[in-house]
Amino acid sequence: MGRKRCVGADCSKMAAGCCGVKKQKLSGSPGSGGPGGVGAGNGVAGTGHCGSDLGIGSSSTVAAGNMNRVNGLGCPGGSSSSTNALSPTPGGYNSTGLSPNLSPGSGSGSGGRKMVVSAEMCCFCFDVLYCHLYGYQPPRTPRFTNDSYPLFVTWKIGRDKRLRGCIGTFSAMNLHPGLREYTLTSALKDSRFPPVTRDELPRLFCSVSLLTNFEDVGDYLDWEVGVHGIRIEFFNEKGSKRTATYLPEVAKEQGWDHIQTIDSLLRKGGYKAPITNDFRKTIKLTRYRSEKMTMSYAEYIAHRQHHHYQNGTGHPLPPYNHYS
Repeated sequence: MGRKRCVGADCSKMAAGCCGVKKQKLSGSPGSGGPGGVGAGNGVAGTGHCGSDLGIGSSSTVAAGNMNRVNGLGCPGGSSSSTNALSPTPGGYNSTGLSPNLSPGSGSGSGGRKMVVSAEMCCFCFDVLYCHLYGYQPPRTPRFTNDSYPLFVTWKIGRDKRLRGCIGTFSAMNLHPGLREYTLTSALKDSRFPPVTRDELPRLFCSVSLLTNFEDVGDYLDWEVGVHGIRIEFFNEKGSKRTATYLPEVAKEQGWDHIQTIDSLLRKGGYKAPITNDFRKTIKLTRYRSEKMTMSYAEYIAHRQHHHYQNGTGHPLPPYNHYS
């Protein structure tokens, strides 16, 4: 099984797809038709979704030079009351100010190396969204690294953690402007959902996924469920090139095997013909890993309060005072 590591310009050319799912039912046998009822690709160059109403999104066509957008999922829980309706402060926090369930998601990290993704990145995304919704000055430059990574920002809502928005890019972006951009794009411009509102803030969960270790593989089965995200390229019935992606956690969360995941991804990418094993062998597959961190709004508030980030300006949350 030949494989080729995707680096530099090769990765930046990868088109967007869909990365996440809410709840998806697979109909039909994995060997014939694959899942049914999956949204078709929208045909918009350079854009796409990672999770639809059922955790499936639309894909995009390949467009060189365009920003490639996608979406993702995840989220822990935790909430309680506080003196401010918009600022619930949960209990059960450890000495670092983070709750026990605030941790990297499945598939995070690789090879035991130090994680790049951090809780502060989720806090920054909440800062950006909060300031936008309330008309405050945007957050200042954060202190975490500004290295370049392909990235996704995912919003979920409620106790059942329903997908509320998820868009990202396979083009490596500096994290400071990249997280600013995709925080608002995923929260306000995901075409599957209306824009996030102020009233929804206390029920939101934010996930940041940084994508790493891209490898082109020669066999469409050469990837591990729960470890690798996959991005596929294929030609549809009309001969148009299509792409679609799932982040590493999606297949495991859905309980899918390799074939079910591939078939779901094909349907998400707009392939409507019967899916045969011969057709699956024509797919070009790139596997990758991700580092993922998830934070609830309640954890965000507690994290800010723990680090004394309030600035006394009169509004319930001082999101940008601590930045240099």
